[in-house]
Amino acid sequence: MLDKIKEKLAVLPAQPGCYLYKDKNGTIIYVGKSKVLKNRVRSYFTGANDMKTQRLVQEIVDFEYIVTSSELEALILEMNLIKKYDPKYNVVLKDDKTYPYLKITSEKHPRLIVTRNVKKDKGKYFGPYPNVIAARETKRLLDRLYPLRKCNTMPDRVCLYYHMNQCLGPCEYTVTDQQNQEIVNEISKFLSGGHKEIKQDLEQKMYQASEEMDFERAQELRDQMQHIDSVMEQQKMTMNDQVNRDVFGYSYNKGWMCIQVFFVRQGKLIERDVSIFPFFDDPEETFLSFIGRFYLHQNHIKPKQVLVPVGADKDMLKELLEIDVHVPLRGRKKELVELAHKNAQIALEEKFSLVEQNEERTIKAVEELGEKLHIETPHRIEAFDNSNIQGADPVSAMVVFTDGRPDKKEYRKYKIRDVKGPDDYDTMREVVRRRYKRVLKEGLPLPDLILVDGGKGQMSAAQEVLENELGLDIPLCGLAKDDKHRTSELLYGDPPAVVDLERQSQEFYLIQRIQDEVHRFAISFHRQLRGKGAIQSELDSIQGVGEKRRRLLLKHFSSVENIKQASIDDIAKLGIPRNTAEDIIHHLNQPKSSEEDNEEEL
Repeated sequence: MLDKIKEKLAVLPAQPGCYLYKDKNGTIIYVGKSKVLKNRVRSYFTGANDMKTQRLVQEIVDFEYIVTSSELEALILEMNLIKKYDPKYNVVLKDDKTYPYLKITSEKHPRLIVTRNVKKDKGKYFGPYPNVIAARETKRLLDRLYPLRKCNTMPDRVCLYYHMNQCLGPCEYTVTDQQNQEIVNEISKFLSGGHKEIKQDLEQKMYQASEEMDFERAQELRDQMQHIDSVMEQQKMTMNDQVNRDVFGYSYNKGWMCIQVFFVRQGKLIERDVSIFPFFDDPEETFLSFIGRFYLHQNHIKPKQVLVPVGADKDMLKELLEIDVHVPLRGRKKELVELAHKNAQIALEEKFSLVEQNEERTIKAVEELGEKLHIETPHRIEAFDNSNIQGADPVSAMVVFTDGRPDKKEYRKYKIRDVKGPDDYDTMREVVRRRYKRVLKEGLPLPDLILVDGGKGQMSAAQEVLENELGLDIPLCGLAKDDKHRTSELLYGDPPAVVDLERQSQEFYLIQRIQDEVHRFAISFHRQLRGKGAIQSELDSIQGVGEKRRRLLLKHFSSVENIKQASIDDIAKLGIPRNTAEDIIHHLNQPKSSEEDNEEEL
C-alpha cells in the first residue's frame, strides 16, 4: 500500500460522504458513498477481497473524499459525481436501453407521438410500452378515436386525416384551446387506465346510433370498441386498481448483482428491465443507488408507486424520488416483488458464469500481455493504422481498448495534412505527433501501451516522435502481418524483437482483435472519404453552380464532356442564368494541367 494512502486512511472521518478513487494518471476510476467513510474506505485496503475488487485496488494510487451532512446527501452527491466523471468501475448505469413512450406535445395544437426521449418540455408522457409496435398500435387506436393534429408541420390546407374525421383541421379552420384541451384530457384519461369507461361510452353511442337507424355510424363505433379490446387486452392483468407501478427485486452473488424492474401500467405487466453488473459496496446501498440513478439520471418516468423488497430503505427512497415507495408484506404486491426477486436470481444464475468467465478471460489477457512485455498491466491500449490508395486521400485511425474491450467513444480519425504520396512512415509520424500533442495540451489520459500497425519502420517513426519531440516514455509495439494479411507477430523492444506469444493464447487473440478493429476503422474512414470524392466534379468549383444545378446539368447532358460541347443557349434553356452559363462554358473549356479531366455520369 502506498504511503500516501496509508496517511489518508488514518485520518478518515466517521461521517457520511462520498469517496473518489484515482489511478496513476489522476483519472477517477470509482465513486462510492457510505454512512461511515472511515469504515468503508478502509475495508478496500484491509482483509480479503474478491478478484474484481483486488483489481480495482491495484489501480488506486490516490483518493479523495467529500463529507456530507446525511446519507441522503451522500446518495445524491454520488449520483452527480458518477454522471460527471463516468468512472470505468461504476458500470451500473452503462446500459443505454430506452423504452418507447406515448407523448402528447405541449404545442398550441398538440400531437400524439411515439418517442424514446423523455424531456422536461411540458409534454405529457405515458408508458413505457413493451416495444415500439405496442406503442404504435395504441397510437393508431387513439388516432382513430381522437382528432388531434397529425402533421409535423402545419400544411396550407386540410389533408386526408380531416376528411377521415381524425383531425380538426387547425391548418384551415379555427380550433380553440378548449377543444384541444378536451381531447388531451380524453387521451390522458384513456392512457391512465380509463379505457374501460371510454369503451362503455362508445357502447352507449353505438346503441343510440342503432336506434336512430344510423347503422353505418353504429358499425364504426362497434369496430372502434373491438379495436380497443384487441389492443388493450393483449397483456395479462396483474393488478385490479389500475395504478402505475414499478416493482424492484434483486439478487447478488460473488460480487455481482442482478436487478429486475417490472413495469406495471394500467394494471398490466408490460415490460421488465434487467441489469447485471459487478458491485463493490454493501448490496443494500448499491440497490439504493441503482434506483436513484435509474429515475434521476436515466430519465425513466416515475410511476405513482414503487414497490421494493424488505430491507430497502423506503424512507430515503421516498424522500429522494418524492413518490410513494412501499414495502409490501402480504398480498399480490408482495407476490410481484418476490417474482421480481426470483427472476433476478434465475437471471444471475444463468448469466453469472458466462459474464464472469468473459470478464476474467479479457482482463487475464491484458495482464498476461503486460507480463510478456515486462510492463505494468496495460489497462488502456491505443492502436494506429494508416490507409491510402497510392497516396490518394491518406488517412489514419486510432482505436482505444480499455481492459481488453473496445472503447468506441475514444476512437479518433485523422485526415493526413502534410504528407505527400504514399509515405507510411511520415504518415505515422504525423498522426502520433498530432495525437499526443493534444493529449499533453488537454491533460488527457496517456495510454499504458501503444500499438502501431506495421513493422520496425513504423515503430521507429512513432518512437522518434514520442521520445525525441514529445519526451514521452510509453511502451510501443508493432503489429506485423503475414502474406494473407493476418496478425503474424508482435514486435517490442529496442531493437524490436518478436514477442513470444502462443497463437492459441488469449493475449494473442487480444492483439489480433485490436489490429482487426483499427484496420476496419481506418478502411471504413478511407472509403467514406473516397465516396464523398466520387460524387464531386469540375462543376463544383464554378461559382453559381451548387448541388441542384450540378445534378440538373449532369442529368440533362449525361457527362461533363457533353456539357463542354454545349452552347450557352443550351445551358440557359435549363433555367440557369446566362452569366452563369457563360462561366460554366469558360471554366470547362479553359486549358487544363497535365492531370486528367474528371467525368461524372448519372
